[in-house]
Amino acid sequence: MLGVALVIGALLGYGVSAAYRALDAAPPQVPWLSPATLLVLVAFVALLARSAHTRIQVRRERVEPSRAVVWLALGKAAAIGGAAVLGGYLAYGLSFWTRLEAESPRERLVVSLVAAVAGVLLTVAGLALERACRVPGDEDEENPEDDAEGRAGP
Repeated sequence: MLGVALVIGALLGYGVSAAYRALDAAPPQVPWLSPATLLVLVAFVALLARSAHTRIQVRRERVEPSRAVVWLALGKAAAIGGAAVLGGYLAYGLSFWTRLEAESPRERLVVSLVAAVAGVLLTVAGLALERACRVPGDEDEENPEDDAEGRAGP
């Protein structure tokens, strides 16, 4: 799923750049607010992942199922969104790789690469939040082959 999001993001990012070139128009600048906003989101998801890990894995506290489902959904959305952001900004930024002598394309590349790194961090934070929501001692997810073999016998 993450690979699909990465490819779709890359296609969209490159498509934006290609569309502006085809129209012979100046592609939009990437504002520094984009990676800054992504980094704030990364911090939020990472802190939530740490809190969930401490509550569920370390202290083994019982968490309301609805809250755990929300955390899990947020982790999944952050991981997929981060992969799409990574692909989009990376493809958009790299489309200016051959025009680095000018200041504007160079700035687009630099800001896009910073946003792509923020996308990687968001993906990692989302996966950490997903992992933190695992119930300790849940052996079905750790060994799915054992469960299938145990049921298949006569």
